[in-house]
Amino acid sequence: MRNPKSKLDILRQRIHIIIYGTDTVAGRLFDLILLGLILLSVFLVMLETVKGFDAKYHHELIILEWIITGFFTLEYLLRIATTNSPRKYIFSFFGIIDLLAILPMYLSFFFVGSRVFSIIRALRLLRLFKILNHPKFTGQSVHLLKALQASRGKITVFLYFVLISTILIGSIMYVVEGEENGFTSIPISIYWTIVTLTTVGYGDISPGTPLGQLIASMVMILGYGIIAVPTGIVTAEFTRTNTKTEPEKNLCENCGVANHNPNAKFCYHCGNPLLVK
Repeated sequence: MRNPKSKLDILRQRIHIIIYGTDTVAGRLFDLILLGLILLSVFLVMLETVKGFDAKYHHELIILEWIITGFFTLEYLLRIATTNSPRKYIFSFFGIIDLLAILPMYLSFFFVGSRVFSIIRALRLLRLFKILNHPKFTGQSVHLLKALQASRGKITVFLYFVLISTILIGSIMYVVEGEENGFTSIPISIYWTIVTLTTVGYGDISPGTPLGQLIASMVMILGYGIIAVPTGIVTAEFTRTNTKTEPEKNLCENCGVANHNPNAKFCYHCGNPLLVK
């Protein structure tokens, strides 16, 4: 015979459902409040860097930041206390982000200016997809991840080619232009090449000789082609991933759940007619 749960176990289970779950009203409300506080926290950090505003409301900003940090600290401790695998959560992606979100304020006691790193809390907004909890969002994120993984090798080779090209072009520009035109070293010339190749063009360094200007023009034209290559690689892999997966699924019109049986007429989840993809 099972031992009845203690009040502490019941409370722990209820808190776990609220913090980790999205199927209950309390759980969704908690997540929405959490997202609102994250947005407010990021906004406060940005306002703190505005000197005029910070000089006038510095005390109020600090109080609000500490209130939010206290809430995040309590939430972090409750996540550890209520999960069945504390170690798994602590070393997970969101666990590390949750910890980094609260550390800057405490580190501000020892390192001046560390509060600005609280901006990392913006990464916690990724939990928006957890709140939405819709199969369409989940499916598309899986497809995108698979496309990035499939194109990893091609992009690595492409970046290796770009790296070699920037070294060669930077070295040539150093020889052609020289120190009198701002190309004081090969690293500076490589910096100019990267800026030009990415079509950013800060203008802090520019070629002064006709040959240097010709090379710069060729680098700019080459830059447009280079920008399109990784985009095309990922797009092709994304399309290929969708082509492989979509025909195998029937998508429910009502709940969005994917049914893997191609002959199914009704959704196994809610019983409504299926929309064949």
